Amino acid sequence: MNAPSCGWGGATLLPGLSGAPLMTALAPPVTVMTWRGSATHANAHDRVSRRVVARHVAALLDLPFGGEAIVASTNAYVVPFDTLIADEAALLGVAGEDRLLGGVVPHRFVATKAITHPLIAPDAAAPEGWAHELGSALAPVVPIGFTAFSTADVRRAGETLLALGPLRLKAVAATAGLGQTVVEDRQALERALAAESSEAIEAGGIVLEENLADVTTYSVGTTRIGAHAIAYWGTQRLTRSNAGDTVYGGSDLEVVRGGWDELAALPLAAEVAQAVRHAIAYDRAVFAAYPGLCASRRNYDIIAGDAADGTRRIGVLEQSWRVGGATGAELAAIEAFARDSKLGHVRSSTMEIYGRAGAAPAGATIYYDGVDPVAGPLTKYAEVSREA
Repeated sequence: MNAPSCGWGGATLLPGLSGAPLMTALAPPVTVMTWRGSATHANAHDRVSRRVVARHVAALLDLPFGGEAIVASTNAYVVPFDTLIADEAALLGVAGEDRLLGGVVPHRFVATKAITHPLIAPDAAAPEGWAHELGSALAPVVPIGFTAFSTADVRRAGETLLALGPLRLKAVAATAGLGQTVVEDRQALERALAAESSEAIEAGGIVLEENLADVTTYSVGTTRIGAHAIAYWGTQRLTRSNAGDTVYGGSDLEVVRGGWDELAALPLAAEVAQAVRHAIAYDRAVFAAYPGLCASRRNYDIIAGDAADGTRRIGVLEQSWRVGGATGAELAAIEAFARDSKLGHVRSSTMEIYGRAGAAPAGATIYYDGVDPVAGPLTKYAEVSREA
């Protein structure tokens, strides 16, 4: 896979949570385990899905599945519930991308939407460790927008964007299309701000982006599990949750063996090719700005949509260096490649169907099938639909 190496590989010393160094040149893992850490997942289907992912990873690595790690285990390949921060990686003995399905970041904000956009001005509030130069590097490949860490900066950024048309206010850590508000004017911005905690904005930031219409959301990424490496592009679909909300409903991926070079070499439609180029540029810029980054799973969401002036825009919305909604499709593709060494290209999909259990077709890999105490009746599955 053509990807930057991890920032602390080999025999580098990492500080442990107690401040003591931890040698990261560890023996090979002997088991695969999930690890929840500080992540909070209220839905049972999230927990069940992670366990199914980990079981499939264990089979690919020819290792036993050891369940969920209650305390840190330095002899495990880890499938964390969330992107790890450096201290958590040290605790778990994660020395590089060959020890986890996911990623490690030097600061928690690096794993959120916050890093996609620049600050509104050089004097704007920013957290310690913020890479100020990254905003200008990413500007050509992301939507027009800003990240703010104070209500005053939200107002400054909002006024600038509203001059172009409606904007979208986005919580930096929200997933599945949730935590977003479309703002039409200054009065609406003030109402939206009144619903936000100033403390939360200062702690994690908030994103303001130009609102686009008639959108398509692409997924572009790479995944490596042991010797298995894939790259892919695909599209996402939306569905209605049992509560009536518009949420993520699955992904359809076109997957090849290898990494960015193999993906870029595919004959792609113009808009898809541009989405792939933007994802690669985003990946390289972010890993250059934050050398401590490490990720075996790199997924980038790219939006293509119409701006208020009718211009078609394409830009990276956010990154995901953790198990996500498309992971089942990635694993299905890797397993197909593992079964057939001559196979070079597959189409794989994930589906999330609300309202009924037992909706998976025969032969699909089921990630959840039941009645979640919070989400209600739900079926989540993955399958390979075409091999070439």
